[in-house]
Amino acid sequence: MSGNGITNGHSVDVRTLRPGIYAPIPTFFFPENEDLDIPSFEKHISKVAAAGVWPLIAGSMGEAIHLSPAERTILIRSARKVLDDAGLTHVPIIAGTGGGSTRETLELTKEAALAGADYAIVIASGYFAGALANNRQSLIEFWTEVSEKSPIPVIVYNYPGASGGIDLDSDLITELAERCPNIIGVKLTCGNVGKLTRIAEAIAEPSFAAKYPRKNSETSFLVLGGFADFLLPSAYVEAHGAITGLANLAPYSTAKVFQLAEESKSDPTLLPEAQRLQGIVARADYTIAKTSIAGTKYLLEKVYGYGGLPRRPLPPISAEAATAVWDHPHTQALIRLERELSGKLPPAL
Repeated sequence: MSGNGITNGHSVDVRTLRPGIYAPIPTFFFPENEDLDIPSFEKHISKVAAAGVWPLIAGSMGEAIHLSPAERTILIRSARKVLDDAGLTHVPIIAGTGGGSTRETLELTKEAALAGADYAIVIASGYFAGALANNRQSLIEFWTEVSEKSPIPVIVYNYPGASGGIDLDSDLITELAERCPNIIGVKLTCGNVGKLTRIAEAIAEPSFAAKYPRKNSETSFLVLGGFADFLLPSAYVEAHGAITGLANLAPYSTAKVFQLAEESKSDPTLLPEAQRLQGIVARADYTIAKTSIAGTKYLLEKVYGYGGLPRRPLPPISAEAATAVWDHPHTQALIRLERELSGKLPPAL
């Protein structure tokens, strides 16, 4: 069976990260005490995996900053069990392991690997962003050290909104890809399509893989967006999909856009349908993303019967905002598309 190389001290094959759609799974909490709601978490892992969407645990959407190391371990182990029980032993788990310091990041990464994570996604701490944001060498040294000492491959997480405004440019990310063989990808939640294009172009060069091989030969460097609203243009610059919060609410829809985008490169007759679905997904992504974690959880509750509230001090969505996002035509169009693609509604005529 595939694994992350940490199983009972014996080396095993790596679960390969592939191009596609990944969902940063929310962490669900019981309302009365804010303890982990593992039944809802496991139900949700099963739901998105059934649509061909793979999980990221303890990321921003998963409120990693609100979780203890022990809780992160519980979530990773629970996700691994759900996937294995469903016969999805080949599906890897990505875990967020960014901490306040390099030391803490490495501790969280090692703990995640022992719990069953196959890949770590690492963000720079924003607490000292004033000192780090313009210190290129310190940022390079951070990801270099983490990747060299990590027992599992590392993905660079570029999200200025969660790191005090630290925003890595394409040159820095490309340099990390070249000098760090244990870094196997980047997630661009900065939403910068030009940056994604430049990095993807550098990685797609035929000489790149030969000149800068990954530490594990079964892996390659993936360039992933952080939203679902530019999946189609991403495909045409040889990027590799997205890690997107919208895939929690609409896993079939986001996976379908990615599929059609890739297939349309060799079959142009599929492009109009890819464009139509991308439009629905892009409009919904823009509308729903503005309500953040609380809005996503509210919509999950409405559509799937679980979701709940964020952990305090993150506030719940207001009643007015909840009604507005639910009633919004962009949201309703996405929900109808998702129901059609998942077989719960007949296709629209």
